[in-house]
Amino acid sequence: MEASPILTAGHSRLAHYPVAFFTLGMGMMGLTLALRAGEGAFGLGPEASRAALVLSLTLLGLVAAGYLAKALFHPAAVAADWHHPVRIAFFPAMPISLLLLSVALLDEAPSLAGQVWIAGAVLQALLALSVIAAWIGHRPFSHAQLTPAWFIPAVGNVIVPIAGVPLGHPEIAWLFFSGGLVFWIVLLTLVMNRLMFHDPLPGRMVPTLMILVAPPAVSFVAWLKLTGEVGAFGHILLSIAYVFALIVGTQLPKFARMPFALSWWALSFPLAALTIASFAYAEAAASADHRMIGTGLLGLLVLVVSGLVLRTLLGIWRHEICRPE
Repeated sequence: MEASPILTAGHSRLAHYPVAFFTLGMGMMGLTLALRAGEGAFGLGPEASRAALVLSLTLLGLVAAGYLAKALFHPAAVAADWHHPVRIAFFPAMPISLLLLSVALLDEAPSLAGQVWIAGAVLQALLALSVIAAWIGHRPFSHAQLTPAWFIPAVGNVIVPIAGVPLGHPEIAWLFFSGGLVFWIVLLTLVMNRLMFHDPLPGRMVPTLMILVAPPAVSFVAWLKLTGEVGAFGHILLSIAYVFALIVGTQLPKFARMPFALSWWALSFPLAALTIASFAYAEAAASADHRMIGTGLLGLLVLVVSGLVLRTLLGIWRHEICRPE
């Protein structure tokens, strides 16, 4: 019997289910933690961040279920994602989402947070090492294949200390933090060389420029957890994050002309990280100015994530997502 067109189309869309969908989990968990930071800054109750956590877990579960279905029914397509020079960098978005979840659970369920953190840290270590091995091991890459998405494996490493230190794993936290910083610097050099001396990023990859903000912003929060004080290095990290945010801001007119793609979710987590870092500095240094900056960024983050969720749902309805690239 000939397969129905609907079934065939459905299987085709599943085969093209993007691993980049996991950036949705990063963005939603980032929003949850940013709301919690804002609640703490203004002495508010946890209602908003709890609601965001429930929504984040729901969406992350749906994303994970979709990619698991792809792995079961289209394993060759998953292998193709792994061997793709750009898509491979999105695999560590899976453990990053778990690590962010462990931070969100720290206060209310520390035992569960510890288990989630262990799972996230182990998976982050395995995927980060595997991705780096793939980068340096057996194939050449062209400059056109290098994008800011390559920062994602490095960002995952510097997230580990944020829950790792409160959970009593400082040595492991320093190990991940150090590795993340080294590869951030290496990748930053490569990415800036690509952006300045080679062809511009393809249209739908332009929003990934915002990922430049994430490593220094997250590193600042991790530095506070590791040392307990801002210090000179902390000032440098947060200032670098602000500088990159301003640089990305110069590209906003270009963003406005870009059609929607899942790459737009690259705006969410870096913005959340900068919001959290601003509130963290405000608390550590008793800075009213940084609390005001964090408040403004949080309002912008809520608008951005709300727009991304609605536009993603519309894209799914219109079959604009899960299509051949």
